[in-house]
Amino acid sequence: MPLLRLDRLTEGLSTTWSNYLRDWDRTLRSGNYPETTRYNYLLSAAQLTGYLGEYSPYPDADDAAGDPARVTRAHVEALQAWMIQTRSASTALNKHKCLQQFFKWLEVDENEIDQSPMARVRQPKIDQKLVPVLRDQDTAKILEMCKGKQFHQVRDEAIIRLYCNTGARLSEVATLTLMDLDMSTETVRYHGKERRVRFGPKDGPGVEPISTRTGQTCRRWPGGPVAGRQGRAPTGRQRDQDHAQAPRRRRAGHRRGCRPTTPTPEVLASGPPTATARHGMTDSPGCQCDPRPEPTHHIARRAGAKPG
Repeated sequence: MPLLRLDRLTEGLSTTWSNYLRDWDRTLRSGNYPETTRYNYLLSAAQLTGYLGEYSPYPDADDAAGDPARVTRAHVEALQAWMIQTRSASTALNKHKCLQQFFKWLEVDENEIDQSPMARVRQPKIDQKLVPVLRDQDTAKILEMCKGKQFHQVRDEAIIRLYCNTGARLSEVATLTLMDLDMSTETVRYHGKERRVRFGPKDGPGVEPISTRTGQTCRRWPGGPVAGRQGRAPTGRQRDQDHAQAPRRRRAGHRRGCRPTTPTPEVLASGPPTATARHGMTDSPGCQCDPRPEPTHHIARRAGAKPG
C-alpha cells in the first residue's frame, strides 16, 4: 500500500487548498523527491489547514483555512505553539521546516504571495535528549530469543545484528535487498535518507545468518550460537590487515601497560573468529596490543639486561 494517498490528505479541505497541494505534489514528483519526503511536506500543510479551521483563536483564521495566500505569521506561530503544547518541540520544528518549503513554493514558483509568512517565524528550540545505549547484556538477551535454525529465527537474528553492528536506520535495514549484500567482503550497502548510499562496516556476524550458516559460534558478540566465522581460515586480505595493524596495536598496548598473554586451551579450541584468536592469544577487554609473543631480546632490553 502506498504511503502517500493524496485524496485522503486533502479530504475535508477547501477546494483552493486541495488544488494547491495537488500542484505542489506534482512539482515534488517532477523533482524526484522521495515519497516519504512528499508525504511529510503535504501532511504538514494539511495539518495547518485543519488547525486554522478548528483550533485557531484568530477571527481571520477561517479565511486562511480557505486560501493559503491569506495565512499570516501569527497563524503559523500559533500552530507551532499548539504543536509544542500537544505534541513536542521536535514535531513543531519538523512542521516549521515543511511549511517553509510550501510557502517558498507559493512565493517563488507560483508567485501567489508577495512574501512568505515564514520569513520571520523563528524555529522552536528543542532540548537535546540523550538516547540510552543498549548494553551488551541486553543485546545478549535479545539474541537469546532468536536462537534456532528456523527461517524467522535466522532472519530476526540477522536484522538485530545489523542494527547493533552498523548503527543503521530502521528504514535502511527495512529496504535492504539481496543485491545490497556482498558475501565475499561481508559488507552491506545502505540506501539512506535523500538516496544517500553508504556501506556498512565489515559485519560477518550480521551478514552471514542471511546465507543460512547456522549452528556455529562467534565470540565477537554475546549470545551463544550464531552464524559466525568458526572454522574458516583467514583470507590473505585478512592476514595482510592483521599484520599491517600489528605495530599500532603493540604501541597502543605498551602505552596502556598491556603485555601479550599465553594462549589457553579454551582459546585455541574456540576457533579463529578474531585477529587475536587467529594468533593463538587470549582476548583482553580493551587491549589493543599485538597478540603475538614478544621477542626475547625485547623483554631483556626492557628489563635492563643485555641479550645474550
